[in-house]
Amino acid sequence: MTESEFFVPDLCRVRAVFLLLVTSELLVLVLAIVQAERGWIDWNYFGLLSLFVQWTTLTSAALICLLRTRLARMSVSGATTTIVAIVLLDVLAFSLFADSVLHPQDGVAVWQGVAKKMLLALLIVLMVLRYFYLQHQWQQQREAEMQAHLASLQARIQPHFLFNSMNTIASLIAINPERAEEAVLDLSELFRASLRTGDQLIPLSRELALCQRYLAIEALRLGDRLKLEWQIEEGLEQQAIPPLTLQPLVENAIYHGIQPRPDGGTVRIEAQAKGEFVYLLVQNPKPDQNNQQHDGNRMALANIQSRLRALFGEPAVLKHSHQHDVYTVTLRLPRRKAGEQSARKQ
Repeated sequence: MTESEFFVPDLCRVRAVFLLLVTSELLVLVLAIVQAERGWIDWNYFGLLSLFVQWTTLTSAALICLLRTRLARMSVSGATTTIVAIVLLDVLAFSLFADSVLHPQDGVAVWQGVAKKMLLALLIVLMVLRYFYLQHQWQQQREAEMQAHLASLQARIQPHFLFNSMNTIASLIAINPERAEEAVLDLSELFRASLRTGDQLIPLSRELALCQRYLAIEALRLGDRLKLEWQIEEGLEQQAIPPLTLQPLVENAIYHGIQPRPDGGTVRIEAQAKGEFVYLLVQNPKPDQNNQQHDGNRMALANIQSRLRALFGEPAVLKHSHQHDVYTVTLRLPRRKAGEQSARKQ
């Protein structure tokens, strides 16, 4: 195992230690309530047990933190045995010290109390480790399901302009073989990107380059009917974006907004940063509302939105609107570099 695959949370982190202390203190509270013969709680018992449990918890957590690298290299059973041994030795040491101070004369009672504390500690630590293991397994299963879900969503994005592109390339072979070769290279790069499911996030510059390859192919077919406007703010080259997010929006803009119009139109692509977010806009002439091809457009938008939510969560937003005969799709992404870790680990 590696440290990232280790089932025990990183006890070197303040948050993990705090949750451990709160949980142990709640357990102490329950025991103090059960122990009380008068009233709701035995405060003397609560104070002494809290001191004992907190010191034991802190020292055990510190030892596990220091040995985390070695524990992560062990098997699950080996790591579990080692952690149990650490906690029991810690409990034994503190129990002998505490009982020798509180009950210095009664040796038999001391050892009976120590045995009870160690048995209770054994049961608690085994339950806690079992909880950590099941939680780790659930988290890994969830991440695997998300990976499969993202791969299936990305695999659905197949450019539907294949046949038109192949016809265009075939017509260019006789009159302009060099341009036909460039178009084949552009087309192969597009399909290579659609089949590459290993990358969750890529730099925005790579996605824009893919859009340019796609537009170069469509420009061969549409000619002067296709006009482009680019407004890309500097400094956003490394902005993280899921692969094949912007390209399908550009594809839909041409398929629904440019191709049905005899005089064509303009596709505008814009990227700008505002505060903690990056906004991406794709604009095209408003499509015909009676065109049934809009069902495919809605499916593509739903697909992209599902991938954005899976990778970025609630901060990622996809919206579309009509205004002054212009159809606009807007993406809002949290500002993040492609190299940064997106997964939130415990």
